[in-house]
Amino acid sequence: MKDMKVVILAGGLGTRLAEETDVRPKPMVEIGGRPILWHIMNTYAAYGYKNFVIALGYKGEVIKRYMSEYLALSGNVTVNFKTGQVSHDGDVDLDWHIEMIETGLETQTGGRLKKIIETGRITDTFMMTYGDGVSDVNIDQLVAFHQSHGKKATMTAVRPPARYGHLLFDGNRITRFAEKAQMDEGWINGGYFVLDPSVVEYVDDYSMPWERKPLERLASEDQLMAYFHESFWQSMDTLRDKMLLQEMWDKGNRPWVIKEK
Repeated sequence: MKDMKVVILAGGLGTRLAEETDVRPKPMVEIGGRPILWHIMNTYAAYGYKNFVIALGYKGEVIKRYMSEYLALSGNVTVNFKTGQVSHDGDVDLDWHIEMIETGLETQTGGRLKKIIETGRITDTFMMTYGDGVSDVNIDQLVAFHQSHGKKATMTAVRPPARYGHLLFDGNRITRFAEKAQMDEGWINGGYFVLDPSVVEYVDDYSMPWERKPLERLASEDQLMAYFHESFWQSMDTLRDKMLLQEMWDKGNRPWVIKEK
């Protein structure tokens, strides 16, 4: 297990996925029978990063319960009523270490990061991502890039998938139709950050979104670098996104599922 910790922001309300998030937080919405949070953690674990800190908020108890009962839910369970002993067996051999920290219902993304760092759990360079997007980003290459430039922050930049089919024309004649194409230009914040703990100094209070003033200040001070990822990335903001990921899973098209390195 590699030492660098992975912070996952998993406390948002998920209002654009209300069909699912009325009863559970967005990171617990399932793809292929597993919460998307599990898929994200599995990507990091495939590269040996298995030390997780999850920032909880909305319906955080659902995440706590799932992680606490994971062995019982995933494998066989034997209960000895006479002794009270409960034992587990099966094919569950995960060696993940997970800390689940309550960071408040109304806290913004920057505030959640601030609260995590203020607990003293983060003292060295760490990674951070959101609990609602999957990717086949090469974590080892991302970390190596961050270590090579010496700045405080690295953001993974991705090309967003087009929301609809992409058309090219010659007059009225359609010359190209590409369903679910990626945009040919433009980059957005894809998460998958590598950060120095000193970035907490850029978050003034718990109501501050990470994506606004903190990142803007880091950029203006030449402390924010982009790791360009041109392969698969998909967020799960809406029911349409969820259905897309589930369809990919059902068809066996699972680029975010990475075999352990």
